[in-house]
Amino acid sequence: MAARAPHSQPESRRKRHEPDWEPPIPGRRRLLKTWDEYMAMAKRVIERFDHQFDLRHFDYVHPVRLQRCAQRFRKPYPVKVAYTEWGDPANPTVVCVGGVANTAMRFNYLASDLESHFRVVCMDWVGRGRSGWMADQRDYSLATYVEQVRQLIDHLGCGPVILLGSSMGGSAAIELAARHPKLVSRLILNDIGPFIPKARRKRRSATLARHYVFREPSDLLRKIGASQKNDGPVSDDIRFNVTFHQTKWSDEEGGRVYRHDVRALQAYREDAQESLDQWLLWKRVRCPVLLIHGLMSDALLAPTIRRMKQNHSVTVMHVPDTGHTPVLSDRNQNWFIHEWLMGRTQSREWTVLHARLRDDPVAKPPVRLVASRRG
Repeated sequence: MAARAPHSQPESRRKRHEPDWEPPIPGRRRLLKTWDEYMAMAKRVIERFDHQFDLRHFDYVHPVRLQRCAQRFRKPYPVKVAYTEWGDPANPTVVCVGGVANTAMRFNYLASDLESHFRVVCMDWVGRGRSGWMADQRDYSLATYVEQVRQLIDHLGCGPVILLGSSMGGSAAIELAARHPKLVSRLILNDIGPFIPKARRKRRSATLARHYVFREPSDLLRKIGASQKNDGPVSDDIRFNVTFHQTKWSDEEGGRVYRHDVRALQAYREDAQESLDQWLLWKRVRCPVLLIHGLMSDALLAPTIRRMKQNHSVTVMHVPDTGHTPVLSDRNQNWFIHEWLMGRTQSREWTVLHARLRDDPVAKPPVRLVASRRG
């Protein structure tokens, strides 16, 4: 008897890509052998933002109610927080906060594209970037980050603000908008919603809560490049901007290390053992919302988007070939964000085309932007 032909897996159940899938990196590739070459290239990339922003600080005061140490040791204490400020302070203010391991400089391209009409403030979380560290690992919590954003807005003295949050920053933004509605006029959520599955949180936290030492430029670019399928089709120039500001040189380690307190990421790992459910808070959000969705995201799922749109003013921008989270360095994506903020978008849902690379050496006419109505 002839063997039965193997039953092919239904198309609907096939994975769209293998686990190690990665889109080809567009633009010019940089093959660097020494840290001198890395620094020379990084200098050329980041110089494009010279004199476009001011680096400022304010004192975040950590309240007793958020401390978890022994009662007798609890008292308010200050932590220096860094932020960048772009544009005219007289313009409407956009506050940008990133993910669990991001720095304020990740928003450089977005801020540069928005500063003509907006004052853009991008903040380093405590324990990340150029901000100070908390006294106790247990002081790193979502409640702390919500309070940090609240104190930043109070420090700026310009509320209400437009609040943009990527990943964990979006979770903090949802809670702030729910608990302090007078502080937030509009909300931009970058690939994040009121629900994040436990499996996704655990998987992500397991890769973050480690101490990495990059002793060769290739090691650093390879590690950052592994997230390419999440960030989307960004060029090496974009990755240089991210890697340079996310790391620093360590003489003790003999290489570059992440510019963050590893305890902050270990605290996140402890919290990430369960799903994050903010649906009760979401019901209290009343301001207009722009939801940016990486079409390959495993953090912002289709059922979550559908539920978010029920009885709520939500506009959705889908980003193709991108997971969690879009870097927001693409000119087309940033143009649509600008138009939404200016009240000039008519569609409530669209998919955005990728723009020409910023490091394209050939001067070419601008790409025409196309929005497609979905559903």
